[in-house]
Amino acid sequence: MGTNKIILNDLLRFENLKNIKIRLLLYAGRSETGGRNNDFIEFFQEKDKEALMGGLFWNYKGKRSYHEGDIVVGLAKIEKNHWLLFNVSKVTKDLNVLNGVGYEYETLEKDYDKYLGRVVVRYHNKSQNLIRRAESIMQDLVVEKVLPDVFDDDIFPGYENVCLSWNELNRNINKESWKTALQNQKGIYLITDKKNGKQYVGSAYGETMLLGRWQNYIKNGHGGNMDFKKLGFEYIKNNFQYSILDIYKSKVDDAVIINREAWWKNTLLSREFGYNNN
Repeated sequence: MGTNKIILNDLLRFENLKNIKIRLLLYAGRSETGGRNNDFIEFFQEKDKEALMGGLFWNYKGKRSYHEGDIVVGLAKIEKNHWLLFNVSKVTKDLNVLNGVGYEYETLEKDYDKYLGRVVVRYHNKSQNLIRRAESIMQDLVVEKVLPDVFDDDIFPGYENVCLSWNELNRNINKESWKTALQNQKGIYLITDKKNGKQYVGSAYGETMLLGRWQNYIKNGHGGNMDFKKLGFEYIKNNFQYSILDIYKSKVDDAVIINREAWWKNTLLSREFGYNNN
């Protein structure tokens, strides 16, 4: 952006930065012992506000993060050197809690709602301290883009990068970039049971293609597979992972797909040790 760069405060328009803290959030969830549970994107997509705000207003064991009256700007890492503005809140009460959520707060939605979840900031963090004074870093928080809608990380990542839980597949399967990528493609896919390690090699061809095949798994979990029916839908939702082994254009003969499917079953021993029965 050169000399015409836009910094975050050009949008937020804070007149005085002295009582403003920037929290760089790498993880949203916390365990009972204060350990990190998961990354921000999953909580944001699931709209788990309790987990998000718990991370934002967490006190470490030996130090308070904020004071009453502080305004806290939440920036969450979505990729290297890129952060999403997801919350702006004012601390209304110190709960006197360390190693836990230490504050009550008021989210300043009226003033900043149009930016929350949409503004992506470019910033290279060189410090181990993830709670920073706005005075010290605001000039380095460069607005990279303002998304047309709330961030959803929904762009199809490429066939070789597809590796989704059932919930993630359910969330993405009908989005335009995913539908475009899958609807006219034949392929070989892998379902992995993360609880016991068993695998299932499947193929998609004919009229339904890969999109239709996976939409069936979202609809009922089993897609007609008898072993999957026995496991039950809730088990599948909690334990199944979906990935793509091979992808083919729609014009490729179905026999090629079927032969390749058999090769993968032999290679992964999914008949002997997995869910494949043929």
